[in-house]
Amino acid sequence: MGFFKTKFKVEGMEKLINNLKKLGQVPQKHVTSSVKKAMRTPYSQAKEDAPYLTGALHDSITLKGEKSKIKGKKVYRIVFDDSMNEQFQYKRTVTNKRTKKETERVTGYYPVSQEYGWFAVNGRYIPGQRFVRGAMEENSGKVKKIIMDTMGKKIEMELRKVGLRP
Repeated sequence: MGFFKTKFKVEGMEKLINNLKKLGQVPQKHVTSSVKKAMRTPYSQAKEDAPYLTGALHDSITLKGEKSKIKGKKVYRIVFDDSMNEQFQYKRTVTNKRTKKETERVTGYYPVSQEYGWFAVNGRYIPGQRFVRGAMEENSGKVKKIIMDTMGKKIEMELRKVGLRP
């Protein structure tokens, strides 16, 4: 599955950095909870905008947190549930010309084709609906704001705990 990047320019970052310097290191639990909270908006919209035939695609959309060795970093991705792969894979029997042995190969994956598009049997390209990408692009401002607001509140709370704020 191809990925795209959405870049954020964050206003008020200097204040956040100064508060972090006063605090020392931000607890990872605050980073994780802030990012997960922010990602709920595009996640919900992606589920809402997904093509709905049987409901399987809608049900398979999930948020997955990536593991990082870098402290203070958390990434959540909108992905399709692996447990439903058998249902989404298009398999075709292919015969090896030399050995005449038949094998089954996966030649298509429904969620990806709905997002990015596919080539029909006649060679015509059918464009994807870009429901995940659209949800991320439309909500990038909200995501930034939620992360900044939530992290700001959590850092203020930590500063109060250690006595650096009244």
